[in-house]
Amino acid sequence: MTTMEILIKASQLILSLSILVVLHELGHFAPAKWFKMRVEKFYLFFDPWISLFKIKKGDTEYGIGWIPLGGYVKISGMIDESMDKEQMKQPPQDWEFRAKPAWQRLIVMVGGVTVNLVLAMLIYAMILFVYGEKYITNENVKHGIWCVDSVAINIGLKNGDKIMSVDGKKIERFSEVTLEMLYAKTIEVERNGEVIQLKIAEGLTGKLVDSKSRMLVAPRIPFYVAEFTKESNAEKAGIKLKDKVIGVNDQPIQFFDEFKPIVTAQKGKEITVKVLREGKELSIPVNVSAEGLIGVGHAGLIEMDRLGEMKLNTQEFGFFESFPAGISLAIEQLSKYVRQFKLILNPETGAYKGVGSFFSIGNLFSGEWHWESFWNMTAMLSVVLAFMNILPIPALDGGHVMFLLYEVITGRKPSDKFLEYAQYVGMALLLSLMVYALGNDIFRLF
Repeated sequence: MTTMEILIKASQLILSLSILVVLHELGHFAPAKWFKMRVEKFYLFFDPWISLFKIKKGDTEYGIGWIPLGGYVKISGMIDESMDKEQMKQPPQDWEFRAKPAWQRLIVMVGGVTVNLVLAMLIYAMILFVYGEKYITNENVKHGIWCVDSVAINIGLKNGDKIMSVDGKKIERFSEVTLEMLYAKTIEVERNGEVIQLKIAEGLTGKLVDSKSRMLVAPRIPFYVAEFTKESNAEKAGIKLKDKVIGVNDQPIQFFDEFKPIVTAQKGKEITVKVLREGKELSIPVNVSAEGLIGVGHAGLIEMDRLGEMKLNTQEFGFFESFPAGISLAIEQLSKYVRQFKLILNPETGAYKGVGSFFSIGNLFSGEWHWESFWNMTAMLSVVLAFMNILPIPALDGGHVMFLLYEVITGRKPSDKFLEYAQYVGMALLLSLMVYALGNDIFRLF
């Protein structure tokens, strides 16, 4: 990964988090103000010891901290991460959080999560309205699958297999195949005209995490040259964009996955690459690097669609049509994330090894700045932020909601001392999780 790609990913992560955090905290801030609670601070990012920027208007200090890991609002009379014990020792004031009715406090606490869910729905709606939706159906993967990761081969899949069903369920969109396989026990494939049942052992998710890959399979595609790396040997030798690679030395090639192992085996040698260009077959000598590369990238699915090699389904949405579709997509993403979270909680799956810190999150962004990709990631992170914050863990919004619901149902309010200790426990749990996630990221570097 180049320095420029790292900077672009980091910039996208910071911008995305800034949008999500400010709006999340606004979800707490607005109802708190509405119910006449005093908000002492509204901060983007955390500000221990120093602030990058701050300004005070009325009772509230607005600012930007120097640790880009979130943000917060400090509401008077509330036991939160600030752990302001001195204020809590004083008698409750009319403008404090603790002096307000439980239903008002509950609305304030669910405000952030509500905003994140609504934001995800709106972003998805606008993505569908502006860009439409492009996807490939499992049925249109006419050349079968490409086993991107060795984990796929280890469970019995082969290049060219056609996925018929996963746990007896027909998969409409190919993009859903890997995700469905993580929860499955059996896969039905068509191989050379024969239908075969494959069993999936427990722990597939953990194996996929260990392999450092993000996908098991991809559509098998012909090899059309779409890009060159810097100082590409292929480009120097005379290979051009849109050339279709059909052979290496005396070995014919139909698909991209056949090309890589042949070239890797010829490290440091000269090979003859056969290409089809404007109906003519050409043989071009190319030097293979010590790493087993010639410096080319293959065309993706959109280009395959243009070339007639694979058909993508395209659905366009009108302005008003996009809103119900955006709501449906956000709910679908939330459902998927809940399923993935259940995998993490089950030690037998090994999914816990995939828990990552902000470094992992940043790496999900594209190394090039594409607004469609950026907004898709922001919407997904908004769903994740909503779900994680509503978990019933002290120090998270969900912890406060849990205690407030107890108060509403029983009519008894937990003592300030109990809430204080619960906050300590929650903060310890969250800190431990952050350390573990960071450790996972560091471990994956080596």
